[in-house]
Order: sequence, then structure tokens, then C-alpha cells
Amino acid sequence: MARLDIPGGGQVTVENGYAFVGHMHAPHGTSIIDVGDPRRPKLVHTIMLPDHLSHTHKVRVIGDLMLVNVEQAARHQTRQAGAAIEADPNATDAQIAVRTGLPAKIVASARCYTSRPYDLGGCKIYDISDKARPREIAYIRTHGFGAHRFDVDERYLYLSTEMEGYIGNILVIYDLADPSRPKEVSRWWMPGQHVAGGETPSWRGYGHRLHHALRSGNRLWAACMKAGVYVIDCSDITRPRTLGSYNYHPPFPSPTHTVMPIRARHNGRQVAVAVDEEHDFAPGEPHAGLWFLDVEDPADIRPISLFHLQERASPHALSGLTFGAHQYNETMRSDTLFVTWFSGGLRAIDTSNPARPREIGHFLPQPPDGYPAPMSNDVYADASGIVFLCDRNRGLDILQFEGR
Repeated sequence: MARLDIPGGGQVTVENGYAFVGHMHAPHGTSIIDVGDPRRPKLVHTIMLPDHLSHTHKVRVIGDLMLVNVEQAARHQTRQAGAAIEADPNATDAQIAVRTGLPAKIVASARCYTSRPYDLGGCKIYDISDKARPREIAYIRTHGFGAHRFDVDERYLYLSTEMEGYIGNILVIYDLADPSRPKEVSRWWMPGQHVAGGETPSWRGYGHRLHHALRSGNRLWAACMKAGVYVIDCSDITRPRTLGSYNYHPPFPSPTHTVMPIRARHNGRQVAVAVDEEHDFAPGEPHAGLWFLDVEDPADIRPISLFHLQERASPHALSGLTFGAHQYNETMRSDTLFVTWFSGGLRAIDTSNPARPREIGHFLPQPPDGYPAPMSNDVYADASGIVFLCDRNRGLDILQFEGR
């Protein structure tokens, strides 16, 4: 239908005729786009960031409120460089860059944080009743690298963030009854994360952390990267508690990115679908794909099926660029699941039979100018079948899906 040339996006969401795109890199923060006529999208406003220390690449909207994350830019590379500097403080930036294979500017940035730690992370809330003039009304400060992806409803914010005393992102729930004064309600974490409370992780590094949790009814569906899937009871919002978990790492290498229940059932039982994120692929490993899970009993989660794409599904799959699943439309209104596949573009998956998911359509965008391939990153599908697809590097595509 249309394509809008804007800086690369980490998340796209649509509300009341406007699309909102959180950008991957500063100085661009969040763009608000009039899509009342999806064939003629019009950029209304872009919030610009004051520096390059952070990015605000995730965005959600509830009515006249827009929420964005605030997270340290290049956080994983910065932490890797920081560890190398700590191990050999006398090494030069050039030496550290050679040892780690990281860009020199990342090493220089990491060295700056040894004297002035990053302290900007969290979540900002804007009043967007005037779309051309968003007004910041609250700034939740958290810890460490700050906040990543999140969910929000009319009352609560479910934020994935680092917090002091914990290793890796945990879930922090905030009450938004007064959105200008968010109040922390509760926290949830995996056993081993609360190191300040005396817990000891059974893993090394930050692979076991919350990516984000989605609320459905009185349950939160938490994707926890190398720790797999967790189901959380939030009927008492002040005391979220784990109902069950399922981890397929190892042997599968790609971390769990998102999980949510779907409307289709398998043998009369509830089903959830988890999407993995293509991450540090090594030849011989399976690419990231989808897991269909029997979650009728959260304490006994069982796999039903897997969905993967062959490399021949994209001309870019063997080019050395990232090819594999990343994210699907979290507002699923039919049995069709739209999944971004990085250089594999957008894939439409029929989930009506969870035991045999099948592809029923795909869209491979043209590479943005200056890039060898598309890098489809996030997707939103509205009730009318219009699909909004943002590229990690550049561009927003607006599509009309004609199901079959």
C-alpha cells in the first residue's frame, strides 16, 4: 500500500489512526505518523533525543498516553568491552578492540562508563492528546542498562528492566492510576536473579533474563531468553507468582523472545506460541523459529510442534546477514500470525492447527538504500488486515494482507 522512508525502528504500534515507531538509534527517538489514510502516511512529529547515550526503540500507546523505554545504546557490546577493560585496565582502546572484535568507539564509550556509570535508563510517559506536541509527564528511573520491551494496559505497566541487586532484566509492575506519578506495585524474577537477596544464579552471564511479559487475563506470559518460557499468575497484582516454566535451551540455541496464548486449541487444550530471536547463528545450528506449546497445565508445559523456514525462503539467507525469526504481532485477532524474519522479511503463518502450522503468505521488502538486504524487525496488524512492518535499518512498509 505504501512505504515511508524513516530511520530504522525497533517497534511499531498503531492506535486511533496513528502509527508510533520507536527508533533503533539516536538522535531519533519516537515518531508519530498519521495513517488515517494508510496509502498516504504522513509524519506528524519525531521526538529527538538529546544525546547518543540511550535509545528509545520500544513504544506502546494507551489512549492519550504513549510510553517508551529508555535503554543504554549498544548495551551488550558495551558490557563486553567493560569486562575486557576491567580484566586489563592498562590495555589501550585499540588493544581491547582487537581482542574483543568490537568497534573502537564502543570500547571508548565503555571506558567512559567506568568513571560515570549510565544512569538514564527507565521508561518515559507522554501525554499525546496533541500528536504534534507530545508532552513528557513522567520519567521512571530504573537501574543498569535500563528498560527493554514492555506491556501496558489501562491500569498497569509491565516493565522489563535491570534493577539494583538483580542480575539481568526482571519484571517490575507499576500502577498508572495517576500516569504522572507511577507507583511500583510488585516485582517478579527467576530464582537466582536476586543476588543482593542471597540468591546464586545457576548460569553465567546475562543469558537468563526477562525479555518481556505479556498480560492475558490474570496471567503474564514471560519470555526469558535462554531460560525459556514462564507463566505467571497476576490475579493478585501485588504478588505475582510462577505457575510453571518450560526451557528448551539447550539444545536449541536461539533465545526465547516473546510468548503468548493463541485462540486455536489442540485436542481441546490451551496453546501458546513462542518466537525465538535469531542470535549469534553458527552454521549447522537451526535458525530461530516458532514453538507451539500445550499450556493447559502451566506446571506441565509440553511442545506440540515447531515451525522453521528453510534458507531457500529468502535470497539473503546465505549472505551472512541475520536470517531467522524475531517478533510477531502481539495483538492477534485471527488465526494468522505475522512474524518478522529479519532478512527473510515478513511471514504469515496459519496457526489454526497448532500441530501443523503452515505459511500462507510472505512479503520480502526491497533493501533500503545503502543496505544489502531488508532487516524486518517488528510488525503490527490491525483488525482490518492492514499490516505495519518496520525495518531495523530504515523504512516503514504498510501492507494489505489478503488471507487465503
